[in-house]
Amino acid sequence: MSDFYDFNSSNHDCENNFTFPDVPVEPTDRTGRKARKNRRSSRNHPLAKKVGTLTLSALLFGSVSAGAFQAVNTLSGYTESRLAASSTSDSESSGHLLKATTISNEQTTNPSASMDVSSIVKSAMPSIVSITNKSVQEVQNYFSRFGYGYMQPQLEKTESCGSGIIIGKNDTELLIVTNYHVIEDADTLSASFIDNQVYEAVAKGTNPENDLAVIAVPLESISDDTMNQIAIAAIGDSDEMNVGEQVVAIGNALGYGQSVTTGIVSALNRSISSETGNESESLTYIQTDAAINPGNSGGALLNMKGEVIGINSAKLSSTEIEGMGYAIPTSRASDIIERLMNQTTRTKVDASEQGTIGIQGIDVTSEIQAAYQIPQGIYISKITSGSAAEAAGIRPGSVLTTFDGQTISGVTALQELLQYYKAGESVELLLQVPTDGSYQEQTVTITLQSSNPV
Repeated sequence: MSDFYDFNSSNHDCENNFTFPDVPVEPTDRTGRKARKNRRSSRNHPLAKKVGTLTLSALLFGSVSAGAFQAVNTLSGYTESRLAASSTSDSESSGHLLKATTISNEQTTNPSASMDVSSIVKSAMPSIVSITNKSVQEVQNYFSRFGYGYMQPQLEKTESCGSGIIIGKNDTELLIVTNYHVIEDADTLSASFIDNQVYEAVAKGTNPENDLAVIAVPLESISDDTMNQIAIAAIGDSDEMNVGEQVVAIGNALGYGQSVTTGIVSALNRSISSETGNESESLTYIQTDAAINPGNSGGALLNMKGEVIGINSAKLSSTEIEGMGYAIPTSRASDIIERLMNQTTRTKVDASEQGTIGIQGIDVTSEIQAAYQIPQGIYISKITSGSAAEAAGIRPGSVLTTFDGQTISGVTALQELLQYYKAGESVELLLQVPTDGSYQEQTVTITLQSSNPV
């Protein structure tokens, strides 16, 4: 019988497994987010049933409960990689990932040349950051389950950590890619750079389906000293990797700061089911035996030329298993990251100002999609009278698939997005509308309202 990794010690634990809700629900408040986390299991991963649990590698620190709480030149081995020494280019302003051009003098004359691990680390470390996610969530009062005390939820402060990769900048922001599960549900985010200086960050764009996110740090807040020490990572082509090639992983393992592990590419295009979002479709990953530990999520998997070819994300863990880590390949991630880099940066608005649509819906899981041929997204079961949805002519039975250019995986994802939009804003929705036995795509612009539930 397999033993699962358990990081539930007094000071830290690990993010849980790749999973999906068993039954779609229609939450009308924000408590549904915690319920979804509590339902995580390994049942959607056949291999994990037999030998272990597939765990996301963000690190959750010990929590405190209370009844109330209060992109520049490419990576270049210390030649022209420093941000402060470079001017903003057209590619930076438009938010494009910068591909590797020059890594070292040796590679200038011999592009196929490989560096040793220490040289890779020296070059890549300035582009790796540690990310801290602080949030407050409702949890069940333990004693209330036994009939003691008033059954009022408690508020729990949590702090989790992960890693990120500096992948560009625009005129006002430094841009960092990480995993979505690293920043999920964050009330505040911060990024710590190679000089150990910590700066506040905000989510710029998220893609839960692929477990990707881009966060931004205002350039005006970053000191000149820090700018002189950090660098933008060189992005390589994961499609050029071969099984057996050596790789290097860098990340904020266990929240202790940046650490380095090495290994090989164990497999390419390894298909596993994603936890984030509500769809259990399989995505392809790079499998490596380089140690991927809690806190490594969002860090870099590098080839021997010092190029990022994967974003570390998860590991299969058991006392019977060693060396099964997974990274999102750059071939799948690059286009998504570029879209996220170019989204408008938003900050959470006060709850009293938050906009609403006025719908109730059901998550379209893969099972529902297969059984009823309904598109992925939110099946709209009810339109609130007098709501923004009613004013826009949205009908029950339609499926909401995109909100303001961002793919919607379910009700929870929509609720989280709406935290960044004020009432009165106009937003474009993409719907699949039932027509003559099939679904037809329809674009609708709505003006968010302030008083109706989502």
